Amino acid sequence: QVQLVESGGGLVQAGGSLRLSCAASGNIFRFNVMSWYRQAPGKEREFIAAITAGGVTNYADSKKGRFTISRDNAKNTVYLQMNSLKPEDTAVYYCNTHHPIVITKDNYWGQGTQVTVSS
Repeated sequence: QVQLVESGGGLVQAGGSLRLSCAASGNIFRFNVMSWYRQAPGKEREFIAAITAGGVTNYADSKKGRFTISRDNAKNTVYLQMNSLKPEDTAVYYCNTHHPIVITKDNYWGQGTQVTVSS
């Protein structure tokens, strides 16, 4: 059974920074792609960034520059560093993992962590 547990969310003022963590249990972490998504109230879940087991990253165009994804395979943990936060970044942030080739395989979600950015 794979579990993803996000942490690091909270309340921050605009312009501030947060680092989210997602700890994965199970033995698929070192092979799988790890991703971050977010969902704001009344909006669809949107992709932020992904990182392969080898460290290759991919970002949504709108997230380049302020968000940085990284992973520590020894700790089975993926991170999302968020800088220069804006009120519109307020959302629940979710961690996702999936097989590097077949996206629907070994696909799991965390429970989410709330990020609130005050103006």
